[in-house]
Amino acid sequence: MSYVEVPGAKVPIRMWTDPASVEDVAMRQLHNVATLPWIKGLAVMPDVHYGKGATVGSVIAMQGAVCPAAVGVDIGCGMSAVRTSLTANDLPGDLSRLRSKIEQAIPVGRGMHDTPVDPGRMHGFATAAWDDLWDRFDSIADAVKFRQERAAKQAGTLGSGNHFVEFCLDTEGSVWLMLHSGSRNIGKELAEHHIGVAQSLPHNQGLIDRDLAVFVADTPQMAAYQNDLYWAQEYAKFNRSIMMALFKDVVRKEFKKARVTFEPEISCHHNYVSRERYQGMDLLVTRKGAISARSGEYGIIPGSMGTGSYIVKGLGNDASFNSASHGAGRRMSRNAAKRRFTAADLERQTQGVECRKDSGVVDEIPAAYKPIEQVIDQQRDLVAVVAQLKQVVCVKG
Repeated sequence: MSYVEVPGAKVPIRMWTDPASVEDVAMRQLHNVATLPWIKGLAVMPDVHYGKGATVGSVIAMQGAVCPAAVGVDIGCGMSAVRTSLTANDLPGDLSRLRSKIEQAIPVGRGMHDTPVDPGRMHGFATAAWDDLWDRFDSIADAVKFRQERAAKQAGTLGSGNHFVEFCLDTEGSVWLMLHSGSRNIGKELAEHHIGVAQSLPHNQGLIDRDLAVFVADTPQMAAYQNDLYWAQEYAKFNRSIMMALFKDVVRKEFKKARVTFEPEISCHHNYVSRERYQGMDLLVTRKGAISARSGEYGIIPGSMGTGSYIVKGLGNDASFNSASHGAGRRMSRNAAKRRFTAADLERQTQGVECRKDSGVVDEIPAAYKPIEQVIDQQRDLVAVVAQLKQVVCVKG
């Protein structure tokens, strides 16, 4: 489908879904965003749903301003995927050992490594850029500097919620490695610090929603936020790269006879800010639950822990600010999913997947998400499908 345009106060709201299907609280958030004095455009992806601070699945283009709550607290959260030389024929009948080895190599939930991972010992890792990231740690907000040791130990860890590590098969029988994570606790604390600062600034006191407090250009607060934002986005990408390196090591050891090789890694943020130019304007584009989909750019759009995922290539649609959805999108809250479904429901809906099937992850049950096929179909003018994947192992936090 092409987009539907809904009138907004300052800009129209371009929606790649039926506006009637969006819950009222999410539509209210979108209309509030459209009132911001600095806004130049607002695009809404088909996985749209209500989010803390700002709507998930929104792409907000502003001039001379950025809203930290519209990025969210998991700065730089995103996806990575790698196609391997393995095929379905290489897999054992029982995948529980593989899942166990992944969980041993990559800490999940609030876990961390006992000592920081040394990227210098990993295949093809950019150690100079990693060292530079930590050389710049002293420049970030004083309020979170005491977290340095924890941040170092959490590099290469999964987290919880909708984060996952998956071992997948595509429709041709090729094996893919895929994972989803972000900037862990350090990103959360940086975001919360700056959201608090923004909400205290005088120019934000008259806003319709205090969660939409912004930093404006040429101020020390904006400079400080951008410094920390870009640091956290880089940390998040390294976090995924380290996890993928650990994941590859597990696969190499488990499939020694196959002499596994790996194609180049696909990686994309879906909670972040980027400087981009549209219609002659230099804009700050915030994607919260959306990926960049420039022409020819690879991206990853996952479903849920029991459904398929898609590798896509961007079509470069300026109407969406060259964006696409970040996943299937929730159709019910975590609490609602826990009230409605049981561990037995989860077991039925994840049949054939080696994964947790206990009450601790019922809020991630596939039925709590929109149908991924429908979400992909609604953005055929934004991305082209390159590969369709289905997980056979899923590790959750």
